[in-house]
Amino acid sequence: MATATLMQDGDEKTLLRQAGAAVEAIDELLQQAIACVRQRVSDDDDLQASLLDQEQRAVHGLAWLATYVESLRQMQAWAERLHGDGAFGEREQLILKLAFSEYLARIAGGIPMNQVETVRLCDLGLPLDAGLNHPDIRVMLPKADDRQTRARLAELMGDGQFGDWALDDETLDMIRDQFRRFADEQVAPFAQGWHERDALIPDAVVEAVAELGVFGLTIPEDQGGLGLGKASMCVVTEELSRGYIGVGSLGTRSEIAAELIRLGGTPEQQAHYLPKIASGEILPTAVFTEPNTGSDLASLQTRATFANGFYQIQGSKTWITHAARADLMTILCRTQPNEPGYRGLSILLAEKPRGTDDDPFPIDGLSGGEIPVLGYRGMKEYTLSFDDFTVPASGLLGGVEGQGFKQLMATFESARIQTAARAVGVAQNALDVALTYAKDRVQFKKPLYAFPRVADKLTWMAVEVMIARQLTLYSARQKDADKRCDLEAGMAKLIGAHVAWSAADNALQIHGGNGYAEEYPISRIFCDARILNIFEGAAEIQAQVIARRLLQQR
Repeated sequence: MATATLMQDGDEKTLLRQAGAAVEAIDELLQQAIACVRQRVSDDDDLQASLLDQEQRAVHGLAWLATYVESLRQMQAWAERLHGDGAFGEREQLILKLAFSEYLARIAGGIPMNQVETVRLCDLGLPLDAGLNHPDIRVMLPKADDRQTRARLAELMGDGQFGDWALDDETLDMIRDQFRRFADEQVAPFAQGWHERDALIPDAVVEAVAELGVFGLTIPEDQGGLGLGKASMCVVTEELSRGYIGVGSLGTRSEIAAELIRLGGTPEQQAHYLPKIASGEILPTAVFTEPNTGSDLASLQTRATFANGFYQIQGSKTWITHAARADLMTILCRTQPNEPGYRGLSILLAEKPRGTDDDPFPIDGLSGGEIPVLGYRGMKEYTLSFDDFTVPASGLLGGVEGQGFKQLMATFESARIQTAARAVGVAQNALDVALTYAKDRVQFKKPLYAFPRVADKLTWMAVEVMIARQLTLYSARQKDADKRCDLEAGMAKLIGAHVAWSAADNALQIHGGNGYAEEYPISRIFCDARILNIFEGAAEIQAQVIARRLLQQR
């Protein structure tokens, strides 16, 4: 590996200037791609659903291109913040350089949407070499000395430090340090055992998480919470997920339920539930998905019939996380059967007792069974069956029927930001264990980390984790500023899930055969990472949503 410092005095400003110019150039390229794809999927300037389906490769490819552009924009903004604080050191400069050279090369040559699908500029209606024609893009493309850049970054990363987050907030720094210690001491040492036993996260850990304020993190102070922003949620979620995705996900259901009730509930519902959710007295679960609908919520079949002051629920749900242990279900169901599609859907707040292993659902009208899963085991997944399960009229969220889909959509930004943060935590965990293994494992009389292709994997993992982190934090800051951010949240979730899977896959490869053994944590991390491309909007659905927003903008 190289030993000399590669970034010289004056390189810092040059690199920042080049990055800024490259962002402007690829944004121009993106606008051209949007125009080309819009022309292919529109009729009289209106988007056509049939054409969106027919041109799905181009439509989804556009979403990936836009996500890459926004990722580099946020990396450039990250670097500018560090430069302004005098903290844009060699490590961070190398990360920025590699991020731009690799992502620009992919834009020019083909962006991998997954392992078998690559989108190229010609798929979007642009010349295949369009990304190579602009001088501000060419100057940042990979060069022969990138080998030295990677080697130098690998050398710097040997201390286990992967670059300044540029949080620009002492409170966030303190929160990160607190939850990092908690994850290192109370979560990471036990995560493998919980996974191997397929055990629920112990009550003591849930109680400790509650005491730390995780369940009320973003609930306003006057409603029993801490009143912090989504950026805080990202920092907390990433650190807990770095310890174990199950613990990082404990707050997800509370975040969704609190957001539903805070934005859509009656004053009485807010006063009753929010303080109890914030304290952890009530653990909620989201009951949305059905066996035959998946992401197609307009086809939802579970019905709730109102009579004599109660709703009687009939139907089935699946993939309900933490269902047995939960005290409160937020149930999406059809209360107006004559209203088609999304109209007629409502959300019911349904209380139930916590179950046990022997009797997971000890209440009339509700039964269920566990779904065995490869990973993401700490809270367990369940199928639920409702047979005249009763909910009082006071449980109708907002007190008005037919608002369920609208109420649910209002939570999607926060849910996807939080899932992106979970993905970054899982990716960072994969990087941590892979680096440790590569430094400790000796082959051919030297550590694996001394071999360039092992080191290259690790340096790229560090770069892409920072990319996903910065895009996630940006989406959270947009939300905290009360700006619409469904586009940014979707991009963060899309790239975060991709990075988590890529990092886990490469980390397992570094472990070799040992990575395939259940006793090594990377086998668990590998399984945990795979789900992130599916829940909270599968990657394909996410790309469709992002592209529609881009194509609708003028």
